Amino acid sequence: MSDTNDLEQRLARRAEKAKAAEAEASVGDIVDYVKAYAKQETLGPLKGAGAWLGYGAAAALLVSLGIVLLLVGLLRMLQAEWVRSASGSWSWLAYLITLLVAGGVIALAISRIKKATLYKEPK
Repeated sequence: MSDTNDLEQRLARRAEKAKAAEAEASVGDIVDYVKAYAKQETLGPLKGAGAWLGYGAAAALLVSLGIVLLLVGLLRMLQAEWVRSASGSWSWLAYLITLLVAGGVIALAISRIKKATLYKEPK
């Protein structure tokens, strides 16, 4: 009879150890799931925002460079083709025309800005 009690006690201890190991494993799994969720919800949007900012900065730089080159080309064309603006007392007129065109381009760019924020709160 003592063998049966001893066997029951050993089985009970093994069952307790198995439950403890299962509880530890489930806590470890929960910690892993929380870490994975936190990475998904923070790193993913940050990478997206970084790409959005990077492409936006590159586009702004290239568009700005293109506009400056076009304005310099307009100025040189006015000075070369319009004889009166190349010399004399009207030489400033080519600069004024180029300045007005640049102001128009800036006004057009500002009027086309629509997105106020990077992230919109869901409704």
